[in-house]
This record gives sequence, C-alpha cells and structure tokens, in this order.
Amino acid sequence: MRLIDPSHPFFRPAWRRYLTTAAPFAWAFFEYANGNALWAYLFAAIGGYLGWNLIIKWSPDDKDGS
Repeated sequence: MRLIDPSHPFFRPAWRRYLTTAAPFAWAFFEYANGNALWAYLFAAIGGYLGWNLIIKWSPDDKDGS
C-alpha cells in the first residue's frame, strides 16, 4: 500500500519535496522540545518515510512509482 505518490506532478519541483519532508521533522523537534517524545518519534518516522520516498528514491521519469 502506497501512502504517497512520488510520481504526482505536485512533487516535481524539488523545493516541494524538501519542504514536505522537512515539515514533519520540524514538528518532531517542536514536540520533543515540549517533552512529548512519543509524538516526536511519530513525526520523525513520518519525515523519514517522506524523505525516503520523495528525496532518496525519487526519479524524474518515475511513471509508476516503483
């Protein structure tokens, strides 16, 4: 089951992929700073998943997302 489609045209500009990945990490830092470790780990995991799919695994000619 795919939770995000990296081949969607919305993610073609690099700044959108990086911003979409950075937002959960920023929120994880905020939660950790406020003492909510569980939420911090959850949002860091979401950021890691997005980073893997949108930055590391992304290719510009990826039509089927595999």
